[in-house]
Amino acid sequence: MHLRRTLAVGATSLALLVAGGIGISAQGPTIRIGSDNFYESKLVAEIWAQALEAQGWTVDRQLGLGSRPERAPAFEAGQVDLVPEYVGSGHGIFDPSKAGTDGEANARALEAAYAAAGTPVTILGLTPGQDSNAAVVRADTATTLGLTKMSDLAAVQDQLRWGLPPDCDTNPFCKDALEKYGITYPPAQRETLAACDAPIADALANNAIDFAWLCSTQPAIVQNGFVQLEDDLHTQAAENMAPLVRNDFFTTSGVDAAALGAILDPVSAGITTQVLLDLGVRVGVDQEDLDAVAAEFLASLSATGSPAAPSSPAASPAAS
Repeated sequence: MHLRRTLAVGATSLALLVAGGIGISAQGPTIRIGSDNFYESKLVAEIWAQALEAQGWTVDRQLGLGSRPERAPAFEAGQVDLVPEYVGSGHGIFDPSKAGTDGEANARALEAAYAAAGTPVTILGLTPGQDSNAAVVRADTATTLGLTKMSDLAAVQDQLRWGLPPDCDTNPFCKDALEKYGITYPPAQRETLAACDAPIADALANNAIDFAWLCSTQPAIVQNGFVQLEDDLHTQAAENMAPLVRNDFFTTSGVDAAALGAILDPVSAGITTQVLLDLGVRVGVDQEDLDAVAAEFLASLSATGSPAAPSSPAASPAAS
């Protein structure tokens, strides 16, 4: 995966990233960091927030602003300066036809789309880890109906109870994707449940629904033995995460993008898909304190240049 910049990720360059670590000689600027309202977005935002605080910055946290339809307007209105963004879905809201399988291309297209919309932004270094939308069914449903890929769904769509997120109607990676597979939208049996959250996974596990949009790093997929259906028409884009920053922040703060990237890019470079899975188990399943998990991740990254092995059992990537 192509990162925006190449920066050393050794212990020397990360030595000051541990929250509560070595003292800072000068007070840094203040930045407002927001996030979506599910655990992974909040966790990554917290990791970046602590990395900045370790460098003397003051962080105003506004985590959990809502799903993208609520969070994006808050960002565009200038309520926050920086948010974690999944570059494929982020650009898909502007033009899904240009959201492809190359994360770096998605990031550049997303920058261009924001500029054209009148809100210039900078996207810093991408995480190598990705978390894409995942079409998921229970193993018994997959076996009984012969489901291995999303193109198998059309023939049995009326037999399924569909768990779909509230924004599916306007989300090109939900409604449009389903329609490409021949699904009549909206499905005859639909339950509205937030994607990438515990209630929709619980509903699937407890037979309240038969199909769910989850996130590919969601621990519930492995925990419950769910089957992730192959996206054989390639309707889902590359979903690397990255800090999305309003350019007016740089103007008002006097900080340039290179300086902010010098702090955050090495941290993002350590956020692999496996890290998202491992930390997701700790926060989303084991209910560990999000702040503490973020601090431990940064400490391990600072000490070794790579994240330490998780202290709780790690999930494995779902088969696709």
